[in-house]
Amino acid sequence: MSQCEQTKGQSVLDHGKSVESYLFDLLNHLRSGSDLKYEWKIPEWVYENKDLLLESLPDDQTLSLYTVFHDCGKPLCVEIDSEGRKHFPNHAEVSHKTFTRFFENDVAAELIRCDMDIHCLKSEGVEEFSKNPHCLTLLLSGLAEITFKLCNVWRNGQHKL
Repeated sequence: MSQCEQTKGQSVLDHGKSVESYLFDLLNHLRSGSDLKYEWKIPEWVYENKDLLLESLPDDQTLSLYTVFHDCGKPLCVEIDSEGRKHFPNHAEVSHKTFTRFFENDVAAELIRCDMDIHCLKSEGVEEFSKNPHCLTLLLSGLAEITFKLCNVWRNGQHKL
């Protein structure tokens, strides 16, 4: 994971650690009202549903395993196209299988398997997604990952107006 570059200048492992850091920044803020370490635009629905969201989460160790290793299969399925861009086809399933070879945490493994669900969600799939017992965890971790990515794009001047 540390040898496979996910994005320019960041390995798959570094990416996972960053998502973990952002998620726990948000969770610590929601749990205790602590100041946020990172720049966030937290949607109002997060505050309005704070108790429900926090009650739905697995334990912190499971959240750490999930976020750090959610892309652990990417080094095994990386493909580079004719323009030199990296693609990781079916990486959530490959990551799930890889994770279960090394760890015995069924909840983290299932979260890894479903990790892309929130990123690919369309309006017609919301009802089905909501039936997943881990949907709120996936929602919060997705928010953390997207916030991390957006902050880095803006920080590095990669945005286009």
